[in-house]
Amino acid sequence: MSAPGSAHPQGPRPSGASPGARRWVTGRLAAGEPRVRLLCFPQAGGAAGAFSVWRPHLPDGLELAPVELPGRGTRGAEPLPTDLDTLVATLVDALATEFTRPYALFGHSFGGLLAYELALAAQRHGIAPPRAVLVSGARPPHLPPTAEPVQERDDAGLLRWLRATGGMPENLLRHTGYVRSVLAAVRADLTLGTRHRRAEPAPLDCPLHTFGGSEDPVVSPGELRQWQPYATSGVRVTLYPGAHFYLYDDPARLLGDIAAVLTAS
Repeated sequence: MSAPGSAHPQGPRPSGASPGARRWVTGRLAAGEPRVRLLCFPQAGGAAGAFSVWRPHLPDGLELAPVELPGRGTRGAEPLPTDLDTLVATLVDALATEFTRPYALFGHSFGGLLAYELALAAQRHGIAPPRAVLVSGARPPHLPPTAEPVQERDDAGLLRWLRATGGMPENLLRHTGYVRSVLAAVRADLTLGTRHRRAEPAPLDCPLHTFGGSEDPVVSPGELRQWQPYATSGVRVTLYPGAHFYLYDDPARLLGDIAAVLTAS
């Protein structure tokens, strides 16, 4: 789901980036003097624009840095990723300059898995760890796949699932070309996530927090709690009213909680 962009009324400003990172981070915005860079990974099929609804609510001291993956958004002409390990390795190199200041990783759904795997890869490579990893609405990778992988449905079935979970706004359905491109990206990302399994948790040395909707039909609160062994210091679970896309319902509250987590970390 790509939410419409909007300007921040309190004076956040676009933040600079190295030329190599500009292709990967779009819609960068800083509120006040940024102290922590928040690299954000959207849900399956999502583009960096999904985080545009956060822009008016960005707390002072945060730099919003939405990550644009190939095959969607401003990179729609590029091939979709076909291997998660390759994508993570590419991100480690492509985002190297992003890790040179205090940063945190936020990911929703498929993006949550990607944020965790990126943090783990950074840990293996001796890269400065994130202030925290913030996983939203994502199942941990040691859990078995769901009984019916939705990415194996035909386009009509996948679209019904997206509409039921809030992942496809009704006002966009008339744009058939857009819908086809989103379905292709959703299918590709869900396939990556389903194929990627861990026999047992690999813990992070940095803080790990999970967030979710209390009425999420895709990832239950119980599944969010299964992230506990993925951090050496344990995991805190925070639930909000709402379903799978709760994070767009009350951005100010969620971002305030994220800022509090990063201040405490």
